[in-house]
Amino acid sequence: MKPLLIDGDWITTSHAVDNVNPSDISDIIASYAQAGRAEAEAAIKAAAQAATDWGLTTPQPRHDLLHTVGDEILSRKVEIGELLAREEDKVLSEVVGEVTRAGQIFLFFAGEALRQCGDLLA
Repeated sequence: MKPLLIDGDWITTSHAVDNVNPSDISDIIASYAQAGRAEAEAAIKAAAQAATDWGLTTPQPRHDLLHTVGDEILSRKVEIGELLAREEDKVLSEVVGEVTRAGQIFLFFAGEALRQCGDLLA
C-alpha cells in the first residue's frame, strides 16, 4: 500500500509506479502512489476548495508560505539535485543549478506577494 496526500490526509492505495534510473534500469529510485478515479476526484475537489481559500488570504501568509518553500528547496539543493541527477540522467552540477533556480523563483514570488503596486483610475 502506498500513501497519497489528499486534503491533508494520507490515503492509501494499492497502486504504485516505479521511478527507474534511465541509465541503470536495475536502479529503482522510488515507488510512487498512483491515484484511481475516486482519489483523483477527491484531490480535484480539495484543490478547488484550497484555491478558493488561497484567494482569500492576505499578502503576508502568501509571502510566508512561498518564502518557506524557497528556503527549504535551497537548503536541500544538493540532496534534491542528487535525486534529479539519478532520475533524469543529468550532470549533478546542472541539476543543482536547476534546483537553485527553482528555490530563487519561489523567493522572488514571495517578495512579489508583498509588493503591492498598481494604478487607481477614476
